[in-house]
Amino acid sequence: MTTATSTFPRGISRDAMARRAALDIPDGAVVNLGIGIPELVAGHVPAGRDVIYHTENGILGFGPPPEPGAEDPELINAGKKPVTLLPGAAFFHHADSFAMIRGGHIDICILGAMQVAANGDLANWSTGAADAVPAVGGAMDLVAGVRRVFVITEHVTRDGAPKLLDACTYPLTGAGVVHRIFTNLAVIDVTPEGFLLREHAPEVSVDTIRALTGAPLALAADLQVIG
Repeated sequence: MTTATSTFPRGISRDAMARRAALDIPDGAVVNLGIGIPELVAGHVPAGRDVIYHTENGILGFGPPPEPGAEDPELINAGKKPVTLLPGAAFFHHADSFAMIRGGHIDICILGAMQVAANGDLANWSTGAADAVPAVGGAMDLVAGVRRVFVITEHVTRDGAPKLLDACTYPLTGAGVVHRIFTNLAVIDVTPEGFLLREHAPEVSVDTIRALTGAPLALAADLQVIG
């Protein structure tokens, strides 16, 4: 099996994907980060911007990952990754954490995805894929209770299959929930008319992105290159 990195355009790095997503988080937002690439976002808060990060296992106000050797095994996020605490951080019961989510108190969640449909349907877990997250976890609560849902994912699978589709084929995490998608090739909005390309990676053409997207892709009037 060939890998996407050897056959398809690399685009931007995962760290750059996280950095780009961080730019779209407004000052003062309360944000939940999913497992995987979304966890990197916490390390890219723009200077002068105050973002409050929430994790399902009961922390509000965590910061970027600790320096190597400074990890505290009892201070982790929902993905079991070590985190740091910012001034004013708080701990609380797991049930209280989900009350925040279900009560609409989280502004943005940023999740990984296996598939996103043109109408905003999200599939980010599957019992049928060997490398998939084995259970949906808190994602169903997040996409139902959070005000805006961002997705960060590679544009295609390891064997080059599109992750952005007309319709998801894996079990849905949520129907019509995704607002914006950040991939290694593009920044794409989900609109009532379908996918809208807002930005593309440097040296990756619109035609290439369209060929690797499994649904029609409209172009923004002010289409830009990811900076």
